[in-house]
Order: sequence, then C-alpha cells, then structure tokens
Amino acid sequence: MAKIALGAGHGINTPGKRTPAGEREWSFNNKVVVAAIKYLNEYENATVIRLDDSTGNTDVSLTARTNKANSQGADILVSYHHNANTGQWGSWTGTETYHYPGSSSGLALARKIHPAIVGAMELRDRGIKSANFHMLRESRMPAILVEGGFMDSTIDIVKMRNNTVMDLTGKALAESIASHFGLRKKSSGGPGTYTVKSGDTLWSIAQAHDMTVSELKALNNLTSDDIYPGQVLKVTGVVYHTVKSGETLWGIAQQYNTTVNAIKSLNGLTGDVIQPGQRLRVK
Repeated sequence: MAKIALGAGHGINTPGKRTPAGEREWSFNNKVVVAAIKYLNEYENATVIRLDDSTGNTDVSLTARTNKANSQGADILVSYHHNANTGQWGSWTGTETYHYPGSSSGLALARKIHPAIVGAMELRDRGIKSANFHMLRESRMPAILVEGGFMDSTIDIVKMRNNTVMDLTGKALAESIASHFGLRKKSSGGPGTYTVKSGDTLWSIAQAHDMTVSELKALNNLTSDDIYPGQVLKVTGVVYHTVKSGETLWGIAQQYNTTVNAIKSLNGLTGDVIQPGQRLRVK
C-alpha cells in the first residue's frame, strides 16, 4: 500500500497569494491536486492523505500538515504550489521543484516527478532545487514542493487558467507517483464493479449494492468521500441499480455488462417499462 500525502499550498484567502488580477493561488493548486487524486484513485493500493483543507476556507498550518503526514505514516509528501515574482505582470516563466538539502530520497522523488510536471505545463524547466522549507525539513518521508508556474507571469497564467492543462498536470503528477511506486491500474469494469455516474454518492452506491459506506470505502482504499464520474469502484454481493430519469433497460444492461433479458428475469419483469426511482437487481 502506497500512502501519498498531498496538499494544495495555502488557503483560498491567504493574504498575498494571488495573481495581479486577484485570482487565488490555492484555486490553481487545488485544480492540480483534485485531478491528481482523481487519477490516483484509478490505481490499486494507492491511498491519498490530503493535507490541506479541501474547501480552501482554512489555511492549514505547515506544522499541522507535516504532523498529519508523519502520524499517518505517509510514504511520500508532495506540496503543490504556483510561484510569484514581483506581484506585477512580467515575462518570467517556468516550473521548478524543491527537495530538502542533502536528502537523497527527496532528490530521487523530485527527479521522478519534476519532468512530468514540466512536460504537462510545457513551460521553461527551471530545474530541481533544494531549500530549507518546513514541509521538506519536518517530513519523515521523501518530500518535494512543486512550483508549477508563476502567477504573475503573462506566459504562465495562460496555462494556469486552462482547466485542461491543470487536469493534465494532475494526471502527470498521478502517473509519475504511480510509476515511482510501481502501482498497477484497477480493473476497468466487469463483474463486481460499478462505474460512477454524475450525481452518484458513496451512500447511493452503497445502498444500491447492499453495502455500508465504510465497507465500500475499505474495499476501494478510499480515505475520503470524494468520487468522480467514470471512476470504477469494486462492489460485492448482489448488485442493484436505482433507475434514473431517461434510463432504459438496454442502457442499464450495457452499463453492467449484462442483457435486458437477464435483468427482466432477475426482477420478474414481463415488459420493458421501468420508472425513475425503481430499484432493479442487475447481477
């Protein structure tokens, strides 16, 4: 099991941490972290320990962050930031990654992750550097701090405002972490799995599969209640589906890799008419 401590730097209201146009650094950091968590959830044996406040409302202290990573036995720590120079728009640019001076394990982690971030951001490579930052110094595991780009750069801000770039950067981060640990991707569907749809919650999925939320989280190594459309979750036991507006028996059968006749047989249906809110056994 790989335990990954991951945090978006600062909070949404941290003074000074914003672009000349007033955009908040945490918002950019958060986009990358959320994407990274989303993609890390596609791998087996990956547990994410989020170090910042996922709402951004609280700027969690550096001490609280490193204490959490240390107490929960994280294997690595990644603190994700975006840089600033003068606070006024300029043409400086680039991505850089920091490790603690003299930390060979931190340097090794930086060498694994930094090129992936540079490739996703497609900005100048400012290199891997060392610094006596709290997050790097007080962590008991290999730790790095990434500066994805400059918030006050007329070059870098174009990337940072592009949600596709932020998502791809999070994906690059997740993939480089998975490569670092040698993680394998989860099975992409089939019997005993459920593919999350828009509007689903852990509670609704657990209810549909006669499970508790705790059982569902434990089965999928989830440490939070966050799920996303397209995510494949392992489920056990008899599988149920609650019909949503506009769904058909054919569409539901396709989703669960079964047939219309099989669903009709399991539920004693003599016709193809179903209603929103109806609970069907599909396996």
